[in-house]
Amino acid sequence: MEVTRFTNEDFDVFTIDGLDPRMEALKMKIRPKLESLGQYFAPTLTTLTGDEMFVHVAKHARRTVHPPKDTWVAFANNPRGYKMLPHFQIGLWETHLFIWFAVIYEAPHKAEIGKRLSEKLAKIHKDIPKNFVWSMDHTKPETIQNETLSKEELQAMFDRLQTVKKAELLCGYVIDRNDAIQLNSEQLISKIQKVFESLTPLFNLAVKK
Repeated sequence: MEVTRFTNEDFDVFTIDGLDPRMEALKMKIRPKLESLGQYFAPTLTTLTGDEMFVHVAKHARRTVHPPKDTWVAFANNPRGYKMLPHFQIGLWETHLFIWFAVIYEAPHKAEIGKRLSEKLAKIHKDIPKNFVWSMDHTKPETIQNETLSKEELQAMFDRLQTVKKAELLCGYVIDRNDAIQLNSEQLISKIQKVFESLTPLFNLAVKK
C-alpha cells in the first residue's frame, strides 16, 4: 500500500465542529493514510522488535458526544488489542504529527515496566536522542523535551509508572504540522523509520527482552 504525505487539510479535520462531521472527515481523509502507514510499518517493526506486530487504527467507537481531538494508528504484538500492551503509535493532533512508544493507563504491568526502565535509567538518559520528547498523558498534546530532563526527573517519571494507577509514559518525536506537510512520502517514511529504530530498545525493555 502506498504511503501518502499529510496535508494542511488533514490537520484541519480537528477544527470541524460536531462529532459526526468530524468523524466523517477523519474517516475519509486521515484514516486511509494511517492504514497505509500501518501496512508499511508493521513488517518494519516486526523486524526491529522480533515480535509479530499487528496494526490497530483508532476507531473512536466509544465517542457519543465529543469529537476526537487526535487520531492514530497503533502497533502491538497482539492482534486483539494494543491499549493493554507496550506499543508504538503514529498519529495527528491539529498542531503536530507524533511518533510514540507508549505505555498507557490500561496496561496491567506498568509497575514491572517502570522498574525495568529504572534499572536502565543511565542508558536511557544517554541514548534517547535529545530532540525526542516525553509525555505522561496520551490525551493531551503537550510534551516534555528530552534535552531538558535530568536523570532525577526521568527517574520520577519511571517511579510514577510504578506507583500511580492511572500513570502513563510515552516517548517519541513530534513534527510541527507546518514541517510535516513539507515532507514527501519518502521523507516521511525515513523520519518515522529512524524514530522507531531509536524507540525499539524501550519496547524491548518493556516486554522483557
